[in-house]
Amino acid sequence: MVDTAERLVWYVAYGSNMHAARLAWYIGGGCPPGGRRTYPGCRDRRPPSRSVPVSLPGGIYFAGESGAWTGGMAFYDPQLSGEAAARAYLVTLEQFTDIAAQEMYRRPGDTADLIATTGAAIDTAVADGRATLGPGRYETLVCPGSRSGAPMLTFTAPEGASGVRCRAPAPTYLGMIARGLRESHGWPAERIAGYLTARPGVAGAWPPEAVAALVTEALLDA
Repeated sequence: MVDTAERLVWYVAYGSNMHAARLAWYIGGGCPPGGRRTYPGCRDRRPPSRSVPVSLPGGIYFAGESGAWTGGMAFYDPQLSGEAAARAYLVTLEQFTDIAAQEMYRRPGDTADLIATTGAAIDTAVADGRATLGPGRYETLVCPGSRSGAPMLTFTAPEGASGVRCRAPAPTYLGMIARGLRESHGWPAERIAGYLTARPGVAGAWPPEAVAALVTEALLDA
């Protein structure tokens, strides 16, 4: 019988975790360059067994205040028009739980029933498309479908872009997302800049030429 913690799921990242080196800090622990948080890491520190580029119906927006980067954080809103570029990583349920816990500012393993709670929420999300782990940021679980027999799962805020005040992201954070888009989707700098410029929170706050310059610099440093 397969251990529940070893159940495989796709963690779908649409923000800075599209960059594999960024996700590695959530798995292995530590403080990424330019960040303000030190992550405890996952209990299981094996890298994801696979990763694939995916597109989700809807879009991303930036809002709130990032404790890791300052500025707005990326959130997924299935009700926005268009598609959200993302990257799916095949991980165990325990790893997904620990990644989610760190996004929620919990410590992996602090709550004895965290895996069971997350597993139950995943079952609800698979059945209904959405489930709630809590009221805070990244505590709403969304299942946009499945791949190779495993559910695709991401987490976001409970409200969509229309229900919040959007806020511009920090340059370091936006550059990390740009690297993730290049790494996972292979997009050229022009397409990445156009995609990011149109996101709520960036649009109207970052001039297009400033986004283009940031993307170019971020990709040179990648």
